[in-house]
Amino acid sequence: MMFGGMMFFSVLIIVLAVLLVKNLFQSKQPTQKNTDLTSRQILDQRYARGEIDQEQYLLMVSDLK
Repeated sequence: MMFGGMMFFSVLIIVLAVLLVKNLFQSKQPTQKNTDLTSRQILDQRYARGEIDQEQYLLMVSDLK
């Protein structure tokens, strides 16, 4: 009886460790949300973050048309 409990506890610890490692690596993968953006949406985000100024933004928007 005691051996079965120890075996169950050991298996439980191993399963939890595997799930933890799997979860850690999944969080580092790029999300689908970022890969489905259009060129205009990416440009809008860059302008909003201040990576490009208004002149560059307008020039790039006109290039996309």
